[in-house]
Amino acid sequence: MAFSLVGEVVDLVIWILSTIGLPGLFVLMVFDSFGLPPIPSEVVLPFSGFLIAEGIFPLAGTIAVAIVAGVIGSYAAYALGRWGRHRITDLGLGALRIEASHLERMDRWFARHGEAAILFARFVPVARSYISYPAGTARMEPVRFGVYTTVGATPFTLALLYAGIVLRSHWALVSSYFGILDYATVAALGAGIVYLGLLVGGWVAPGWPPRRGPRRTRGSPDAGPGAPPT
Repeated sequence: MAFSLVGEVVDLVIWILSTIGLPGLFVLMVFDSFGLPPIPSEVVLPFSGFLIAEGIFPLAGTIAVAIVAGVIGSYAAYALGRWGRHRITDLGLGALRIEASHLERMDRWFARHGEAAILFARFVPVARSYISYPAGTARMEPVRFGVYTTVGATPFTLALLYAGIVLRSHWALVSSYFGILDYATVAALGAGIVYLGLLVGGWVAPGWPPRRGPRRTRGSPDAGPGAPPT
């Protein structure tokens, strides 16, 4: 693949960290936790660890900046989810329409499993950046949200920084995997677009695993005025 999407993002991340330093790390980690645009902490943190190993970044300062920025970004996503709760009701297309009953079910689910969901989602790529939105929409208690976010994000952050320190001069080896990540990213986006199209068209019902949706077919009793008599 001549053009590497992941490679371009990595080059941008490396340039920001190398040029701006810890303020650049702060901005990147806030965006990573906010999820918009998607910034891969799996690149930001290991390269920051590499800079620690080279003596460019201070160890304690890098850890503090990464964790604090991650929590701030998570709170920003939480606030957006909470602020938008009453603005998303009845939005959507077809089976993707959000109804008040959906929000009530999410409230009950977060009341039972919210702490565990926040804690363990911080270890999962992609999910760790977006779990804050439904937590805010479900009005999870803000202090508990912050505590479990910090507890879950800290070991993840430390592990990736340590990986960068260990890689050190072997950092360039990671670039050999960019092509694989490109294909995986494109495949995931394509599958997501197809799934959303099927949901909007009523071919499948929401949930997992996918099930046949309530799409009405021509000639069925519920097809409306245009249906032929039975």
